[in-house]
Amino acid sequence: MTESLTKHERNLSAIIHASTFSKFFIPFGNFIIPLVLWSANKKQYEFVDHNGKQALNFQISLLLYSIVLGIISIPFFIGFFPNIFDLDHFGFNRINNFNNLNINFDSDDFRFGTWLLPLGISGLLQGVLFVINMVYTILATIRTNEGQTFKYPITINFIK
Repeated sequence: MTESLTKHERNLSAIIHASTFSKFFIPFGNFIIPLVLWSANKKQYEFVDHNGKQALNFQISLLLYSIVLGIISIPFFIGFFPNIFDLDHFGFNRINNFNNLNINFDSDDFRFGTWLLPLGISGLLQGVLFVINMVYTILATIRTNEGQTFKYPITINFIK
């Protein structure tokens, strides 16, 4: 397949994949720049059309996965916030009685175990998604520049 592709097609496809890193400089740049490059060249080059769809589908899928992880972690935040304002855990319920101020930190008073583990797992999964994004975008850029077709894993095909 490398023989039938021009250098321009390979470079343009690699730029589409690499342009998803623009999200670090431009808000939603990982969608806007590849979309502009892909839509401007999709009718001229089949290889660019394929790679543009792959890059956009992967970015949309990662966004969807991140939103789902965020939604899953919301109940743990909601369950934690009422405990912040329960001042009895810190001994501040008797703040007006200066003679009997009892501030103690007992491990049974803190309910961190009920929400910290799921939030930690959610944060770890967000980190895994970030690493997957980095690794596979770099792989796609390199392989596309070599003229190979690349298909991202864990991708939902929104654009067919």
